Amino acid sequence: MGTVFVDVRTSPGTNLETTQTIVNEIQERIQDIPQIKMFSKIVGNGMISGQGAANGMFIIRLKDWDERTQKGDDINSVISEIYRRTDDIASADIMAFAQPMIPGYGVSSGFEIYVQDQKGGTTEDLLTITKNMIDGLNARPEISRATTSFDTKFPQYLVEIDAARCKRNGVSPADVLNVLSGYIGGSYASNMNRFSKLYRVMVQASPEYRLDTESLDNMFVRNDAGEMSPVSQYLTLTRVYGAETLSHFNLFSAISVNGTPAPGYSSGQAIQAVHEVAAQTLPAGYGFEFSGMSREEASTGSSTTIIFIICVVFIYLILCALYESVFIPIAVILSVPFGLTGSFLFAKMFGLENNIYLQIGLLMLIGLLAKTAILLTEYASERRKHGMSIPQAAISAAQIRLRPILMTSLTMIFGMLPLMFATGVGANGNISVGVGTVGGMLIGTIALLFIVPVLFIIFQSLQEKYMPERKRPELEESKSN
Repeated sequence: MGTVFVDVRTSPGTNLETTQTIVNEIQERIQDIPQIKMFSKIVGNGMISGQGAANGMFIIRLKDWDERTQKGDDINSVISEIYRRTDDIASADIMAFAQPMIPGYGVSSGFEIYVQDQKGGTTEDLLTITKNMIDGLNARPEISRATTSFDTKFPQYLVEIDAARCKRNGVSPADVLNVLSGYIGGSYASNMNRFSKLYRVMVQASPEYRLDTESLDNMFVRNDAGEMSPVSQYLTLTRVYGAETLSHFNLFSAISVNGTPAPGYSSGQAIQAVHEVAAQTLPAGYGFEFSGMSREEASTGSSTTIIFIICVVFIYLILCALYESVFIPIAVILSVPFGLTGSFLFAKMFGLENNIYLQIGLLMLIGLLAKTAILLTEYASERRKHGMSIPQAAISAAQIRLRPILMTSLTMIFGMLPLMFATGVGANGNISVGVGTVGGMLIGTIALLFIVPVLFIIFQSLQEKYMPERKRPELEESKSN
């Protein structure tokens, strides 16, 4: 991904001018990062924190891959450099992240969770518990950083309507609220066609007529007699502090928390860390749920093990039908873990995480290793049926099948080398597939040439001891004739 987003959140109640000053300071610190091609800045809106005078953001476009070939030119290194240059800015919370891999699934490439109030407590209690969970997440090595844009310290006015005075003057409290909403917040009136385009007509007072409380004296509401009266005489304003926005997730009041995995840790490990921290920090009556891509990954992660078990069972049944034995297929299945060990060993050597690309390579690797084991066991079974002893059949299969096995494995290894040393766009995915497959094929093939014959000797002996070959009815009939 060649784009970095930087979300800037200043103190609650900060005006646009102060936010602009802080954004300009951040710009001066990051604009000379050599990997940056261009960027744009926005004040008044943030990718994570949303719309508000205290929010801002940067959209940074990195140079092409051809110009970023050195170590430290990748997007994660650029994000780390942005943090290094801006960590001492205490007047704003800054979060840099890459765009999501799949558009529409969240706003960042990290994880997103919602801490839920499931018992109907206060917003302050929910915020305190959320901050405790964030502190727990930031203390974990799997998490680079976790943060939330939610705060309850935004200066606000509590608007109370004197319903008794409204009734005495023949004014409906709902009309007072509608006037207040229309003048200050704006209301949709209709559409207008102009120059072959459709425009929305919004009714709202000009900014200079809604800047202070004295503006309420110039906003009028009509009573049931058709007379106009200012809305200020029906309202009582009280200065309070509260949340800028309140959100719900699956019917419960919730606070959004965004975070990113630490370098060297996968998203699955970060999700597991979130579960462990939540179990330690969330009291009874509070829970959490994942959102965005993290929700999909968390919901499918539990089914992966079941799918693999089902696949192994089906493979075992198919091999049982192929060999007409319940023991020999076990030799094929037990040979696969040796190749998987090589795959994970190479991944650890190259500093790779267990991501979806590596898992795709593992699926392909399992098929290739199983094919190699089948070649050996099938030939050994044929030699055994022709009168060879079990050890002789196993050794003969290893000798005869050595060349085709090496040809197949070396072809696969050399074909995967370009992926293993890939650069440029998609390099991380290509490297994960290549390293996992090459490591598994290299170590797995060497292990299979020595392990599978031993396994065949063991399970063929068990087969002949506990399940001797049954004579077919047609053979017995032909002998009797």
